[in-house]
Amino acid sequence: MVPTRRATVPALEDLLFVPLPVLDHGFLRVIDYMGDDAAVVQAARVSYGRGTRKISEDEGLIRYLMRHHHSTPFEMCEIKLHVKLPIFVARQWIRHRTANVNEYSARYSIMDREFYIPAPEHLAAQASSNRQGRGVPLDGAEAASVLSLLREDSERNYAHYEQMLNEAVPDPSRRGLARELARMNLTLNTYTQWYWKVDLHNLFHFLSLRTDVHAQYEIRAYADTIMGMVKAWVPKSYNAFLDYRLNATLFSAPMMAALRRMVAGESVSQADSGLSKREWNEMMHMLNGRQSEH
Repeated sequence: MVPTRRATVPALEDLLFVPLPVLDHGFLRVIDYMGDDAAVVQAARVSYGRGTRKISEDEGLIRYLMRHHHSTPFEMCEIKLHVKLPIFVARQWIRHRTANVNEYSARYSIMDREFYIPAPEHLAAQASSNRQGRGVPLDGAEAASVLSLLREDSERNYAHYEQMLNEAVPDPSRRGLARELARMNLTLNTYTQWYWKVDLHNLFHFLSLRTDVHAQYEIRAYADTIMGMVKAWVPKSYNAFLDYRLNATLFSAPMMAALRRMVAGESVSQADSGLSKREWNEMMHMLNGRQSEH
């Protein structure tokens, strides 16, 4: 082992370069990281100076920082992941524009013949109340038909991709199409890969959105795996994130007004609460609580 003066975390060191499977052909690997829980504390004490001396324990300071939305100290930790994922999941993921990304290039290389085919239980009809979500699962015959179409389209389009490239079994009588053009025929369930480097603050934001029960299952599967990595890497920050972000609830000013009336013993209904039906239902859902799986 090469000696080092940098901060290392044994639990995360054990995960370095180990591919953790996600979906049918995907994976996540930790390639590198910088910092640990102590780095968050160190950064806070540099910027806060004497004020932090009142907080004696590192964990207490981390929880204070998370509770009061101080983001900069958490930006001092970074992690770099190697991710293999379907293209349609990558297009969702890339919306988080606070990371550094370098993706496998189909302009230079040939894409692998690997496609994401959902398990039957993850096939569902369009939700009636949510334009971007799933509703009732498809029955056996419907699911089988969809899976057959997905496999057929994926294999056919990839075969045409290879034919256009004219590289797998070259036909000397014709020239192959440029890779940058042939790739446009691939289906969105084709797997791509990238390196994704992000700081801890922005990673927490990613996880708060993508581990939510309303997030699409496929990207949630990756987010849930990353949660385990973060727990191994920065356990104190991870626990503070669970308590003050992931399992916490934000009430609007009108919600707070209604809640104060309830606490005072007043009977409050949606009609006289000042809240829309939708916001009232959201408040009732939050009051009933949601249990985290983490």
